[in-house]
Amino acid sequence: MHTFSEKIIVWYNHHKRDLPWRDTKDAYHIWLSEIILQQTRVEQGRSYYEKFVKRFPTVKKLASADTEEVMKLWQGLGYYSRARNLHATARIIADKYKGKFPTDYNQILELKGIGHYTAAAIASFACDLPHAVVDGNVYRVLSRVFGIQTPIDSTEGKKEFFALANQLLNKEKSALHNQAIMEFGAMQCKPVSPDCKVCPLNHMCFALEKEQVAELPVKSKTTKVRNRYFNYIVLKHGGKTAIVKRNEKDIWKSLYDFPLIETKKEWTESQFLASAEWKSFIKKNKYSVTSVSKTYKHVLSHQHIYARFWEIKCIASLKLVAPEIAVIINEKELDKYPIPRLIDLYLSSKGN
Repeated sequence: MHTFSEKIIVWYNHHKRDLPWRDTKDAYHIWLSEIILQQTRVEQGRSYYEKFVKRFPTVKKLASADTEEVMKLWQGLGYYSRARNLHATARIIADKYKGKFPTDYNQILELKGIGHYTAAAIASFACDLPHAVVDGNVYRVLSRVFGIQTPIDSTEGKKEFFALANQLLNKEKSALHNQAIMEFGAMQCKPVSPDCKVCPLNHMCFALEKEQVAELPVKSKTTKVRNRYFNYIVLKHGGKTAIVKRNEKDIWKSLYDFPLIETKKEWTESQFLASAEWKSFIKKNKYSVTSVSKTYKHVLSHQHIYARFWEIKCIASLKLVAPEIAVIINEKELDKYPIPRLIDLYLSSKGN
């Protein structure tokens, strides 16, 4: 099994990317990079990592930060529960561990927002402890090289891959081995059209021999996508507008957007303005529609959102029109609040 490890380590030493989180043994910085890089491309995640390290160089600094500042810095990365868990976990570490990031695998695993992969990565990269990492890149490499047909999203598959990854782990060089196999999956054994001719494992690759590279790894579940139709009400009066903090159990919790009417399908302007939902919102207040945006399609992992923005000039004070939960602010202050990418796209199109 060491042959496998030795080959990917040799490959890694020649081809690895120069990434800032690889130059540290600081468990806090490693944890920060791992949370940022979940569902995020390395190219995008790097700038966020550097911003967070600069603003919050220690876990204590992050723990003492205001939640909205953390969310604003995270803005654009998506999957905002990661940011909320990041902040909550920093506070736990500051309180329970006196600001020192735990390096024991089981203690790390108990922290909020940290699963087996992240715990293994931190324990391995920070302390060289013998815990194998198993992420999407590792699943792909192992399934192709060893011909594993068990679906990676099944309980049986997760156990099988985890056992094999730990069996293959070079326990004398745990951190190096784990970095190598992850980088190998990202750069060499790519999801689509990998260059198998130059692969150092091509002589032992089941998928290459059986012409199954495109079929592996196997997934059993298909993601059910839900379509949602958002009508954002951009209220305006005297240079002010209204925004709402999202606190319900839904997407974008703790971020701000505009007052919202969600419908089961997309309506024309006349249908929307004649609807009971709109009449209930606006009541007897006088208004004029100054513009209606194009439809913005925003794709999330399990949802496709179709959003339009209705700019409404209010005759009366916004306090009479906006929902009670709304915050009335100057329009120029919008950039101070953490907002979803969808809202940012709309504002950018308006030159805000």
